[in-house]
Amino acid sequence: MASTVQYSGAQEIAIERPGDREFVRDRAYMIDDADEIRISEISDALLTDQAIPIIVVSIESMEQYGGAGMRIETFALLLFNQWEIGPKTVGGESWNKGILVLVSRDDRMARIELGDGWGREQDAACQQIMDEQIITRFKRGNFSAGVLAGVEALDSMARGESLPRPPISWGRVLIIAGFFGLMAFTFASLIRRGASGWAWLFWGGVFSVTGYILYNAMRNSGGGGGGFSGGSFGGGFSGGGGATGSW
Repeated sequence: MASTVQYSGAQEIAIERPGDREFVRDRAYMIDDADEIRISEISDALLTDQAIPIIVVSIESMEQYGGAGMRIETFALLLFNQWEIGPKTVGGESWNKGILVLVSRDDRMARIELGDGWGREQDAACQQIMDEQIITRFKRGNFSAGVLAGVEALDSMARGESLPRPPISWGRVLIIAGFFGLMAFTFASLIRRGASGWAWLFWGGVFSVTGYILYNAMRNSGGGGGGFSGGSFGGGFSGGGGATGSW
């Protein structure tokens, strides 16, 4: 278990904390309405199922909210501890597994900050999520999609599931397009040459299996009764774990 990161002074970040079952503070207007709804649905389900809140915050700049000259790691840790993200205990046992996703638009920086209960065991997974799901989309100007993809991947991480694959590259798109072009050419050739029935069955089976594999690959590259009934804020504090990215 990582020890709590200490910081000097009583500096306060000037951002109002969300309500107990609110998960998004989009001060920089970077998240589309539909994506914000989806983020809230994912986060609410995770909080209910695992007592793990994911809180998403976008800001124009750290300076604007009292963080002039700060590293984003410090800003995120201060905000996490100020808001006390996540329950400190669950069922009388130490828990403290809140998650903060912070994006500072004009600073071109993003941070995933983890509660102390995670230790440092998920830092590598957080860095993978930051690099493959968030920053890769931010570099294309897809900020809302990047935040949503990050939340989806963090949901998988928190549930102990495999992380999503990176977005499909243009190279993969060209390969897929070439495959379907070859398929069309093959069918046209079969028709012109009056192919026998076994050929149709053979190629139909090949294309069906390959198409199913490609469909699942593309789907996996995109973007989760009783349970925890408390809110997102309950005495949690950060141990400094997480990941940082820039674009």
